Amino acid sequence: MNGQKIIKGTFIDRPNRFIVHVRADGKNVTCHMPNPGRMWELLFPDSVMYIRQALQPGRKTAYDVVGIERDGVPILLDTQYNNDTAAMLVEQHRIPGWEEWELLRREVTVGDSRFDLLLTRDEELFYVEVKSCTLFSKTGAMFPDAVTERGRKHILELADMHDRGIHTGVLFLVHWDRAEWFLPDYHTDPAFASAFYASAPKLEWKALSLRWDTTFTKPEPVRILTYPDYILKRENHDGGDYMVVLEVKESQALRVGAKGMMYFPKGFYVYVGSARRNLAARLARHQRKRKRLHWHIDYLRQKADVTAVIPIRTADDLEHQLAAAVSAIAPWQIKGFGCTDCDCSAHLFGFTDNPIHCRNFMQLVENFRMNRLHLSVK
Repeated sequence: MNGQKIIKGTFIDRPNRFIVHVRADGKNVTCHMPNPGRMWELLFPDSVMYIRQALQPGRKTAYDVVGIERDGVPILLDTQYNNDTAAMLVEQHRIPGWEEWELLRREVTVGDSRFDLLLTRDEELFYVEVKSCTLFSKTGAMFPDAVTERGRKHILELADMHDRGIHTGVLFLVHWDRAEWFLPDYHTDPAFASAFYASAPKLEWKALSLRWDTTFTKPEPVRILTYPDYILKRENHDGGDYMVVLEVKESQALRVGAKGMMYFPKGFYVYVGSARRNLAARLARHQRKRKRLHWHIDYLRQKADVTAVIPIRTADDLEHQLAAAVSAIAPWQIKGFGCTDCDCSAHLFGFTDNPIHCRNFMQLVENFRMNRLHLSVK
């Protein structure tokens, strides 16, 4: 962190991927967010954030985000410093299993791609891509938290280089000292997960958890995480359950098929559904307005905007458990909506504020996507 003072503040909002507003030193400041991930599981109003003044004077954003707290634990968010950290750990021989490697160069171009580190041992070369992991559960970690075509491309290129006799690998730095296992996030990016599952046996890769303090200067390696790949084989298929988050901007009554007129107060709604096959196509259909009206949500969709889709890829049938869990935290529900073929009272639940910014809702997402896997991890 170049000796710069770290300033503690609280998160206000994130108007776009690269800008956040933070309350620090008694004023609201605009900060550059160096991590383009979604980070829905971290960015909540009043979350403790760590920022520093930008090195370039006169910049539009006078501050840079360094990190954030989850459950009182400092989490690094600066993806550039993530690569600096990886290089430092290599140079200090603090990565378990890689102690004999030396750092030769950074930012190495091979063909059309650029990789983060080039290591050497005697005359052998080792190309390493570095990834920053900030998606956690109680004991797990997943990457990525948003679709990354670039990440998938890197994995496939590293595997292809291996097939040509070149030593390649990936280092996932997991900024959560409680993590014990690691998986690609097949819920969010099944294409990346499939590429990783196929390529992992060819790569020398590690997921290393780190512990940070509030100075963000001395990362402490904690453990190499386990890789329960059998979960990917079982779960990473185009089927499962899902939630669609919608916004109704004005209270109104709508005709919903055979149900007739139904009243929808202004607010945000979470619709719970399932698709045992063709889950991606189902979610794409829900996001389109022009279609034949069939399900209850099709009628609501004509007057409501989709703000998020949250797939839960699973071989288990969790739809009704999911509906019950959302019902338990929702201020209201639309009785009889979306549940004509089950005993649930509703599959549509109302919230005053966007639920993806609410801790209890994102905790629910974490429980169904990650925490339920804990007992399956051997």
